[in-house]
Amino acid sequence: MGNEKPAAVQVQSVDRALAILDILALRGEAGVTEIAAELDVHKSTAFRLIGALEQRRLVEQVAERGKYRLGFGIVRLAGATTARLDLPRESMPVCERLATELDETVNVAVLDSGQATNITQFYGTAAVTTRNWIGQRTPLHATSSGKVLLAWAGESELDAALDTMERYTPSTITSRSRLLSELDTIRERGWGSTSEELEIGLNAIAAPIRGGSGDVIAAVSVSGPAYRLTVESFPETAQKLCAGAAEISSRVGYFGTD
Repeated sequence: MGNEKPAAVQVQSVDRALAILDILALRGEAGVTEIAAELDVHKSTAFRLIGALEQRRLVEQVAERGKYRLGFGIVRLAGATTARLDLPRESMPVCERLATELDETVNVAVLDSGQATNITQFYGTAAVTTRNWIGQRTPLHATSSGKVLLAWAGESELDAALDTMERYTPSTITSRSRLLSELDTIRERGWGSTSEELEIGLNAIAAPIRGGSGDVIAAVSVSGPAYRLTVESFPETAQKLCAGAAEISSRVGYFGTD
């Protein structure tokens, strides 16, 4: 019982903070007195909430004293959402070119409830199969895209993946320490790979795609038969794939250098 009141107060504060964002979205700008009246709270309460939003750059003060408007943080959050929505469209021309250049199957995948879901696919002329991966959910630890997504995932996603490492082939990594070591390598060199870890005879390489905030929002991969996409060819192929990933990243709003 003792924790119920603080929790209720926290929920109320969040609700009021969101209401402030709504007010500023509708009015363009407003002062503390106006916001307090709209929320039916004391000015000190409104000022405290505005201060919290200002720290997160969701609200900023304009030149006129006491007036506030939505801050750049809103643009950053909106940009992250827009990048995800634009990703299939913006990645298509790059993936199509990569599939032609590498003459293998190229996919873009995103993190989806503990697995990697493919959202874009193009085939090279040498592709030995026209298997459709779009919409297919694949394990993170056994695919190149999944490993890349895991390398930059949050702790909860990583912990969940480490707890559910099913073996698909004799080469599938099921050791926590080995996978963590490989994720470190992926972050250092900028790309990941699998060698017959999901299916016998299938190799793949993937590189990270970043959104406007710099966060990894997807992975672009190339896959092909192990006799053609050999382990020895990985570094050279990865260089081309990383260039394609950087181009997709810039098309969805990332202009950094990481």
